Amino acid sequence: MAEAVASAAVSTPAVSPSAPLPVRAVLPWAVFVGLLMLVALYFVGAEQGATAVFAGEGVHEWVHDGRHLLGFPCH
Repeated sequence: MAEAVASAAVSTPAVSPSAPLPVRAVLPWAVFVGLLMLVALYFVGAEQGATAVFAGEGVHEWVHDGRHLLGFPCH
């Protein structure tokens, strides 16, 4: 029984090499993600200051723990 299992051929699927992604396909997504990160950094780091876009404490409360995690002082 063990000989039958040992002699059975194990087939592996053929893997074709993938083509590299062109820069033109990646660049718009990289710019979009970069802008999203800048907006997130603004809200975590600068909102509720002199450049506040929204009045009140709502944004501050939503990003309060993120401020401390990233080292931004808030109080």
